[in-house]
Amino acid sequence: MADLLALSSRIIDSGHTDQPVNRVTNELSEVADGIAMVESFSHCVALDTAEGLVCFDASGVHTGQAVRAALTGWRPSPVSHLVYTHGHADHVGGSTFFRDDHPRVIGHENVAHRLDRYDYTNNWNLIINNRQFGGVAGDLNLSVGGGDVGVAVEVAPGAKRFLPSSTLRPDETFAHRHTVTVGGEPMEFRHARGETDDHLWAWLPQRKALVTGDFLIWNFPNAGNPQKVQRYPLEWARALREMAAMGAELLLPAHGLPIEGAARIERVLTEIAGALEQLQHDVVAMMNAGATLDTIIHTVKVPADTLAKPYLRPLYDEPEFVVHNLWRLYGGWWDGAASRLKPSPDAHLAVAIAELAGGAEVLLRRAERAASDGDMRLACHFADLAGWAAPDDPTIHGGRAAVYLARRKSEPSLMSKGIFAAAARESQLVVDRNGPTGG
Repeated sequence: MADLLALSSRIIDSGHTDQPVNRVTNELSEVADGIAMVESFSHCVALDTAEGLVCFDASGVHTGQAVRAALTGWRPSPVSHLVYTHGHADHVGGSTFFRDDHPRVIGHENVAHRLDRYDYTNNWNLIINNRQFGGVAGDLNLSVGGGDVGVAVEVAPGAKRFLPSSTLRPDETFAHRHTVTVGGEPMEFRHARGETDDHLWAWLPQRKALVTGDFLIWNFPNAGNPQKVQRYPLEWARALREMAAMGAELLLPAHGLPIEGAARIERVLTEIAGALEQLQHDVVAMMNAGATLDTIIHTVKVPADTLAKPYLRPLYDEPEFVVHNLWRLYGGWWDGAASRLKPSPDAHLAVAIAELAGGAEVLLRRAERAASDGDMRLACHFADLAGWAAPDDPTIHGGRAAVYLARRKSEPSLMSKGIFAAAARESQLVVDRNGPTGG
């Protein structure tokens, strides 16, 4: 049983992270009298009451069984209540392993809508999940958190589900605020939009404890994921400030380490809120001045010393992606370049540019030169143009794959790594299919 509070205090106070803070061990640690945390891809926070265990989140389908076993090893009591901080698959998918306890499931009223959407867009979620996490297993080590993570579950030959059909749905929902008392212990639930529109955070007044879900993930807030639905940075920041004002002595997140001490908790929450608020302010100010998305993306930055804080490192999401999400929230999908309002197909444009340049090989060589100069953004533009202009050429696509693998290595965030790794795999398939041994 790790001393998680001592570890988090040392890291926060020193500002130095010398080991992973998001660990998938499925091991339980009792962090206070009658309060435990199982560290998993999404943690499960458990409260021992006279009526049974109250659990916050069930982790995902791939870790839920181990999480439930860890709880049994701590307390033999059944789970009387299961609270969803939100409906992301890595928080609710493991609920199938809690079914035998027949818990009362509590969540925001939008959780059910989310689960319905996952059914409706099942294959899309499998595709984007594979792209976001496929090929980056080594990076998942325990340095991520706050993601809409599911696992493909076989339900019939050739059929897969993003979320198992046995996932428990809420029995008790609310819109804004809700209080329940279990075993004589009151628990206050408050809704706020942040990473999702169905998120809650909990205040346990007798324990002076916060259960924050993904409002705190010990990474830069997942407020800009390029493949997922809208996030809400300003409302996220407001929720963090509301939590900071509670005077909590214990903070229990769904990813990362628990935190103890009112001053330490207030500092962490307000610094994360401040980073989101500053991004929001800078983006909207430039939008109000008439700037294009291109200009804003390459102008608005978060200071390096802010991103160096142990709980704000951009190892999963990135500030640049949050800029995109803010533009989408306030400005729509068009980026301000007239030619991209109703653009030519990528392949059509690429062929025309290749004709002007002297062939796809010239474009690839330009990509390789940019990569050797360290300009990976420009390198990827030319690599894409070359690939689109020569969609079946194994030589071109071998070069494109090499550019994207190099780009992947240079990126800090798992989201970027996943997408760039997927681009490399895409071109490698062309090589395998059309190379000397591919036909």
